[in-house]
This record gives sequence, structure tokens and C-alpha cells, in this order.
Amino acid sequence: MKADTLFYILITILIINFIVDKVLNILNEKHFDDSIPKVLADVYDVEDYKKSQAYKKTNAKFSNLTSLFSLTLTIAFFFLEGFKYVDEIVRDFSSNTIVIPLIFFGIIMLGSDLIMTPFSYYKTFIIEEKFGFNKTTRKIFILDKIKGMLMTIILGGGILSLIVWFYQFAGSDFWIYAWALVAIFTIFMNLFYSKLIVPIFNKQTLLENGELKNAIEKYTKKVGFTLKNVFVINGSKRSSKANAYFSGFGSQKRITLYDTLINDLETDEIVAVLAHEVGHYKRKHIIFNLFSSMLITGFTLWILSLFVNLPILSEALNISTPSFHIGLIVFGILYSPFSEITSLCMNIISRKFEYQADNYAKETFAASPLISSLKKLSKNSLSNLTPHPAYVFMHYSHPTLLKRVQNLNQ
Repeated sequence: MKADTLFYILITILIINFIVDKVLNILNEKHFDDSIPKVLADVYDVEDYKKSQAYKKTNAKFSNLTSLFSLTLTIAFFFLEGFKYVDEIVRDFSSNTIVIPLIFFGIIMLGSDLIMTPFSYYKTFIIEEKFGFNKTTRKIFILDKIKGMLMTIILGGGILSLIVWFYQFAGSDFWIYAWALVAIFTIFMNLFYSKLIVPIFNKQTLLENGELKNAIEKYTKKVGFTLKNVFVINGSKRSSKANAYFSGFGSQKRITLYDTLINDLETDEIVAVLAHEVGHYKRKHIIFNLFSSMLITGFTLWILSLFVNLPILSEALNISTPSFHIGLIVFGILYSPFSEITSLCMNIISRKFEYQADNYAKETFAASPLISSLKKLSKNSLSNLTPHPAYVFMHYSHPTLLKRVQNLNQ
């Protein structure tokens, strides 16, 4: 295969991915004005449903604009030999084989972030503000950007440095060491993410004594689920949308409730949501997701090791000196169709897990408070109640509200 041929294969993959995504979006958008299913008729009144439709349409138009802009910018960067230009700048600055990829990706990511920040700002302060969701201040928005960059530099830069170092001394066997590194990091983050990372962005406090805490303790004791701590996170600092999540395992497991969730739901509804999260733990979903993610990562790194050193990968971008960082970019695009397949499979499994967690909550607590909580959360986030099946199949990690309610009502 010639380098020119590979170059146009890369462009074709980018365009096909865009087209597939747009086709799915168009199919989904055609269902925005569908009638609400009877079983969900109590989610929205007439005015709220109109607001939901307006929110969906506004987000769809904005998403189409940003994705088209991103694709145009990316293709222009390819044709104008942007990667070659950045590579030359970096090599003029340093000859160190670890420093070069760090600065290279630093420039690419910083440039991309600066270009896309106005879109992020518009999404937060215009769209989310218009529909009553945004609680973020300009100060928090800027601080989040700075903190995110620092996290990327420290964690991302550190991991990349080690992977490049493995590549330097182990050659094509680097993937084994890289896999071990990523596996250890993944387990560590699963255990301590809530303790180490979340506090950088949000304040977490122990759930206060009272009716809710007593109800939670009564439930967890009933199902034999040892839970030392339930935390409340100040999600209202950024958005009025509510959420809850389970993190960690073993002695480090914890439930985190958004303060907006506590404000929006009744006590039995919150316990039902917690029962759903406990269901994920009891059914070993967290362990499965952790190890399946690690297996996929290992397979991807192995495939990368077979191709990353091929000169044609760098030549496709008109760069004469083969390098790990250029090979990584080209491989990432070539591998993206396979990545979509694995993501699709994980979504299918995830949707099954959500049914299982719902069933666990139904069996150990009750179905009705979980149904009412799901309906309230959907209403308060102006969720799409009538998505196109193809869009759900490709993108949804959770079943639709309709499917979940039907399952719980069985």
C-alpha cells in the first residue's frame, strides 16, 4: 500500500464516521415530535413537553454545527499537513524521544481545546441557561478548564511518558508493560477516584442523620450490603440535573448522591435509586465492566504494537521520520471502526445490566418508587422519551425510559 492511499483511507474513515453519525441523528430528530407513549403520559404536561421538544431540537442543531465544524477543521489539518508542521516545531525544540511526544500531543490538545472552548461556553451559558439547567458561573467554568488541563498534563502526560519509555526499551513487546500500567491505573482510579479526583472539582459531605439516612441503612442491612458511607455531592454547583453513582469495590465502595437528586425525589424514591445501584454491585456488573475494559485495552495495545512502528503510518502524513506519536494518531483513526464495534457491544451489555439492576431494586425494595423516580429524573432533565430505535441501539448505554418502565411493570 502506498502512503497516499493510506492518507485517503484515513480521510474516508473520518467522513464515513461523520455520515453514519449524522444519519442516526436525522432518524432520531424525526421522532422529536412523536406523541408520548401512554405509560409515560404523566411525565410531561403540555407545556413541559413543548419545552422538552425545544430543548432536543436546540441541542440537535448545535450538535450538528459543532460536529461539522470539527470534521472540517480536522480534514483541513490533514490536507494542510498540520501534523507535519507541529512535528517539525517539536523536533526543533527537543530531540528527547519522551519529550517530543509529550509536547506534540500537548500542542494538539491545547489547540483543539482553545478552538472548541467557545462552543463549550455557548452550550453552557446559552443553551443550558435558556432551559434553566445551568448553575455554573464564569469563574467555575474557567477553573474547571484549568483544573482539567492540569489533570491531563499530570495523569495523561505521566502515563504517556511511561508508555513511550516502554516502547523505547521493549520494542514491539511494549504493549505488555503498557497494559499492566493501564490495568493498575484503572483499578486504582476505580478504588480512589471519589477520594482523590472528585474533591478537586466538587465538595462531598457525609449524608446527614435523618429520615433518608435511616431508610438507606434499613435497606442496606436488609439486603446484606455493607456500606459505611453515603456521600452527597454539590452537583447544583454546575447544573440542576440530578444523578447518583456507585464507585469503588471492597472496603472502598461508596454511594454518591447529588444534592439535586435529594431535592427532587422523595425518600422512598431515593432508596429505590440506591437499590438499583446496589443491584449493579450485587450482580457483579462493576467487576465485569472493569475487567472487560481491561481486556479490550490489552487487545487494542497488542494490535497497536503490530502497526505503530510501520514507516507508512508516518509517511501517510508526509512525515519522513517514523515516530511513536504519529503512528499512534494514524492507528487511532484506522482502529476507530473496530472501536465502534466494541463500544456497541458494551452498550448492549450495559443495557442488559440496567434491566438486571432495575429488577434487583424491584425484588428487594419496590418497583413503583423506582418508576416514579425515573419519570421525575427524565422530566427534570427534559429527556427524549421517543428516541429512534437505531439511535438507541448505537448510542444508549441505558434502555429507554419506556422500556425500563415496561420491564418494571411486568
